[in-house]
Amino acid sequence: MKKCNSCGKCCETAGNGGLSASAEEIDWWETHRPDIARYAIGGKIWVDPATGEYFARCPWLQKSPDGKRFTCDIYDDRPEDCRYYPVDIAQMIEDQCEMLEPRDLLNHRKAQRELDLLMAD
Repeated sequence: MKKCNSCGKCCETAGNGGLSASAEEIDWWETHRPDIARYAIGGKIWVDPATGEYFARCPWLQKSPDGKRFTCDIYDDRPEDCRYYPVDIAQMIEDQCEMLEPRDLLNHRKAQRELDLLMAD
């Protein structure tokens, strides 16, 4: 398994209600980061305040200047759902995560153990 290369594929799938934030996170944003809180409506996150509809993808995902990678505009204040991604190999496969190597696809259990160790750091 490779280290994250900021391909953005996980964040591309983080819209349409695919993520959540705790009430504590939303409260903190309201106090300290109203720019983030404006996209948290009724306990839902990444909602367009003008329409009340979910964004198709995370509004904080930005392409790097070279256009090859992505950055997160709220990385230090992102929700726990983002902090703890990826949780399992199946999720990574579904998202077409570039951390996966061919050998990871052949032995999901071994890849999961490797992922668990990587995420524990």
